[in-house]
This record gives sequence, C-alpha cells and structure tokens, in this order.
Amino acid sequence: MHEHVEAMAYSIMEKMQLETQPVALAFSDAPTSVPPLDVQVPSACTFWRKAESSVFYAAATAHYNCPIGAMTMGFDLPQHVQQDLMTTVTAMSACGYIEADEPPRIPILKTRKGGIVYGPLREFPLQPDLVLMWLTPRQAMLFNEAVGRARWTAQSPLNFFGRPSCAALPLAFESSQPTLSLGCIGMRTFTEIGEDRLLAVVPGQDLPEFCLSLERVWNANEMMRPIYEDNKKRLSTAVEA
Repeated sequence: MHEHVEAMAYSIMEKMQLETQPVALAFSDAPTSVPPLDVQVPSACTFWRKAESSVFYAAATAHYNCPIGAMTMGFDLPQHVQQDLMTTVTAMSACGYIEADEPPRIPILKTRKGGIVYGPLREFPLQPDLVLMWLTPRQAMLFNEAVGRARWTAQSPLNFFGRPSCAALPLAFESSQPTLSLGCIGMRTFTEIGEDRLLAVVPGQDLPEFCLSLERVWNANEMMRPIYEDNKKRLSTAVEA
C-alpha cells in the first residue's frame, strides 16, 4: 500500500507542481506503530503544516487548545473545552464574524476516534481517510476540473467553503466529495500559509480516481496550451504589423 500511496503523492506533486507536500490524515485510536507528537500546538490546523515533514499521532487531548477544531474533528469535549468553545463562539458572534444561527450548522465529523494520525502522503503508513493540499489559483483550477466541478451540468455543484477552514474536512469525509476552502483568519494566522493558497481536501477512498482524473485534465490542458499560445502569437503579430 505504501508504494501505491507514494506513487500517487509523486503524481500529484508533479502534475499540480505543488510547493508543499500533500498531507494525509487517518482517524485512529493510538496506533502503536506511530509516534505521538511531543509538542503542544495552538490549533488543529497547525497539525497540517507539521504533517508536511513527519508522521505522528495526535490524540484528542492534543487538539483541545483549539475548541473549534476539536469540535469539527468530532472529539468528545470535556467541560473546560466546552466552556472555551462557548467563549470563542460568543466572541465570534459579538464581533459579527459569524451569525448567531451558524454554530449549530458547522459540519462535525461523525466518526468517533481517540485521535488522528498525520503525515506526508508520500510516506503515510495507513490507509488515508483524507488528503490535504495547499493550492494556488492555477492549481485550484486543475483540482476543480479533476473533481468534475468545472462541468456545466446540474450534477456539478461548486463546493467552495470558508470559515472555519477545518469544517472542510468533515464535509469531505462525510459526503465523500472533494472540497475547496478559501480559508479563514484563524487558519491563516496559525498555519502562516501564503495568502494566495487555498485548502483542498480529497477523501482517501477517492484518491486513486482523483489521480487518474488529474492525469487526464493535465494532458487536456497541455494540449490546449499550444493552441492558445499560437492564437495569441498570431494575433499579436497581426497587431504589430
């Protein structure tokens, strides 16, 4: 399985020309084969960046510094974390960041596990439940085409989401549909990801199909490129003449 996942990771990196490694997540109960993370982090999305360089396990308790992230990941929240969550939600509502009726509608993972295994897709030791990628607008274009969202059909809704960014994970997992998130101020503060990056999430079970579709889309775009370049050159030459 590892060699197959490694090949898919390489294909994604090559075709989309990613600057950062795609990372994988697997919801799990303390696997003995994966080392636990030995540092505290301020948010659930911080784990995504750390997963670019190493495989580790983060228990539910490691997510409690981020009550919103812990909630969206479906973890059981002790009383003090629930209080922190209410404080955070109250502050969001008070400043107009969210409306009062929004919190109950925020997607939450229904799978109940003790934690999450994170790591680079290329060396992930388990079957991934989700794969995350940071994309530029051009890469997001290819992603959108590869998952069939660029088709002009009623069956191809545009799944674009914003705050909170971590909600894109349960949305993708529970619906078995790839998602794109514009991000949120929390994600951009904690991850320090570039302002021109979007978050893409692919369900692990759909990864092989996504890679095949990405190959077709990439080939199609490369076939169209010289046509457009020739047209541009021809018209530019005519204008100069």
